[in-house]
Amino acid sequence: MLTGKTAIITGSGRGIGKAVAVKLASLGANIVINDIPASTDADATCEEIKGMGVGCICIKGDVTNIDDVKALVDGAVKEFGKVDIFVNNAGITRDGLMLRMSEQDWDMVMNINLKGAFNCIKTVARPMMKNKGGSIINMASVVGVMGNAGQANYVASKAGLIGLTKTTAKEFSSRGIRCNAVAPGFIKSAMTDKLPDDVKAKYYEGIPLGRFGTADDIADCVAFLASDMSSYITGQVICVDGGLVM
Repeated sequence: MLTGKTAIITGSGRGIGKAVAVKLASLGANIVINDIPASTDADATCEEIKGMGVGCICIKGDVTNIDDVKALVDGAVKEFGKVDIFVNNAGITRDGLMLRMSEQDWDMVMNINLKGAFNCIKTVARPMMKNKGGSIINMASVVGVMGNAGQANYVASKAGLIGLTKTTAKEFSSRGIRCNAVAPGFIKSAMTDKLPDDVKAKYYEGIPLGRFGTADDIADCVAFLASDMSSYITGQVICVDGGLVM
């Protein structure tokens, strides 16, 4: 389904980013793994994907640094000739109630989650336009739709990313570039496993499908949006949340 295509996934050393990279590779895409310079997971993920029989390179860098982003995109084009798919997955949390949230924690989350995506979209748009098409997929969150106490910075960054998705879709649709957002709900991960049982139970009660999501659930949605099966879909936000937000 994606044979011959090239995909860049930021923050793809582990977690959802890794699941997306593995899924796209399983469908035949060449993969560019990206994570922060200190990441050792990125190297291991790259080696794992090479074993799947597709091309894979690892280019580390900071998405808040435009020079690093340019090196990422240039490296992908040099290795594979083009970029067809770009997944803005890199992101962090620095949770806390607004009255206690530091300016540093606000700026850090906004810079990585929102400015980082802007840097990547702006940079990858040029080779995509030259290639006369592409699919950009932004990793948002259901909290960007519904809000969440104790996450003012994260919520604002994800709500901003949804707005950026729609604007990107409108600006580049005439060039054959689609842009959509995936908004995960409560996804099982090492981070969520550490939450108190009463907190997890509260979330569980609000999910009509009666289970927490997995990284593979998100990867499947990204694969759909990356493929030609979604060729008439752009500017949309797809909540992958078991019905948590309706």
